[in-house]
Amino acid sequence: MPGQRKRKRQREREAGARSPQAGRWEPVFSTEDERELRSEARRLCAERGLTDPSMLRVDMFCGRLQSPTSYRLSLFVPHDPAG
Repeated sequence: MPGQRKRKRQREREAGARSPQAGRWEPVFSTEDERELRSEARRLCAERGLTDPSMLRVDMFCGRLQSPTSYRLSLFVPHDPAG
């Protein structure tokens, strides 16, 4: 399948930095409009001072005839080593 090797490498790269012991993905925004998603991502980056784009994840839930395509924006939240 095209692109499978690239996705595998990306998953492996993220697995080391984003392991379950390191933190979790917290959903922060959901919409059906791609433009809203982009503006929210920009706002979130500016608000929190995010310079690393790998701290954000976009999930796209493909729609069918009965439900439209929706997007979910998640932020990586590292575990607190003290707690």
